[in-house]
Amino acid sequence: MPRKKTTTLFEDSLAELEQLVSQLEQGDISLEESLKSFERGVSLTRTCQKALQDAEQKVQILLEKNGNLSLESFTDE
Repeated sequence: MPRKKTTTLFEDSLAELEQLVSQLEQGDISLEESLKSFERGVSLTRTCQKALQDAEQKVQILLEKNGNLSLESFTDE
């Protein structure tokens, strides 16, 4: 089954965000480059948050039964 665009977009955005954070933490780039990286990071963060919100809505729809939300506990076994 092919991966959906939203999943790919989220994963790509997250990977790019991790790279930006790594560059900023190293401190090897100029202030101007740091600001551009920070702006890009904010944009990527918003993209990731939107993808997560969309996924959460889909999960809530899938868990809804007879008009009532049926939340089930998650256990990591």
